[in-house]
Amino acid sequence: MDVRNCRRCKRIFNYVMGPIYCVECKKALEEEFQVVKKYVQDNPGSDIHMVSEACDVDPSQIRQWIREERLCFSDGSATGLSCERCGVMIRTGRFCEKCKLEMSNGFRNAVRKDPASASTRQDAKTNPKMRFLE
Repeated sequence: MDVRNCRRCKRIFNYVMGPIYCVECKKALEEEFQVVKKYVQDNPGSDIHMVSEACDVDPSQIRQWIREERLCFSDGSATGLSCERCGVMIRTGRFCEKCKLEMSNGFRNAVRKDPASASTRQDAKTNPKMRFLE
């Protein structure tokens, strides 16, 4: 196990995995999240600053929950984040749907093997002739 300082209260604790918060701070953050979630559900037109003032939670923490896709404001709300890749306004998460699709296709294509290069390698391995460099 690893010993670290909690990011919130600065106490030393045994770190296992996940966010670097002690058990007490994790519980407190989860309670704050539930309060914020209930407030957003009850007040659909609210924005980050209204929620922050009403629930006494830091706006950066609310933005983090939105980026983690744990919290989502309604379509009528003025709250929005920008896509980290193209900058278009989104409601939740880090990337817009278009960028998510492009990145997933890029990852899929990177993993896919090129059949032409595989066949030339196979021919080179099975060819008993001597090879010369030019």
